[in-house]
Amino acid sequence: MPLYREQGVVLRTQKLGEADRIVTMLTLGRGLLRAAAKGVRRTSSKFGARLEPFMVADLQLYEGRTLDTITQASTLGSYGPRITEDYERYHAGSVMVETAERLSEGGPAPEQYRLLVGALRTLAQGRIAPDLVRDGYLLRAVSAAGWEPGFDDCVKCGAPGPHTHVSVQLGGVVCGDCRVPGTPQIDAEAVTLLSQLLRGDWDGAAEATVPARRQAAGIVAAYTQYHLERGLRSLGAR
Repeated sequence: MPLYREQGVVLRTQKLGEADRIVTMLTLGRGLLRAAAKGVRRTSSKFGARLEPFMVADLQLYEGRTLDTITQASTLGSYGPRITEDYERYHAGSVMVETAERLSEGGPAPEQYRLLVGALRTLAQGRIAPDLVRDGYLLRAVSAAGWEPGFDDCVKCGAPGPHTHVSVQLGGVVCGDCRVPGTPQIDAEAVTLLSQLLRGDWDGAAEATVPARRQAAGIVAAYTQYHLERGLRSLGAR
């Protein structure tokens, strides 16, 4: 059976038999990949810790009829321990890996892979608030999938901003003439924050007030789930 190498970030794992696991990964070259890791639940396993959620690894695998098998794993990014030791980081990371899995269905997704690895690295470093890392990642991941929102000019008629009404269905801010009844209105600071998160302006985003962060988070969650066409389980799990 042919051997091959891949880089992958572990999204989730599940038990298989007495000592094995099925590892679901987002890989650089093959997109989503499910593979068996034999014996990793034994205390004597040499690479079990390298195949935990949020870890990034260089992998050697061999192809199987129904499921490939991981034979070697070396760590490229040891983000799991730092993320799982803090609940807020863990919750943000869980939302991110679930979103990555949803957005990467259907084939190779190298941009999604790089976005996720970079976001997990930032999350593990702990210098930026987890909710900001999460929301910045979600906006850029959805944008990379083809649904980039607009937070400057009206997304319907192009009227110059700033605007404070946000239409998830239309893809961003809308002016007073284009908004329909029921279109939510948020503070101007929250709109600015959304734009900063989309650009990756962490210095600017870090100065946002708590109310602005909450409003922006609500818009990001609604926008992401609208385009995924279903809810994110981890987003509601607190």
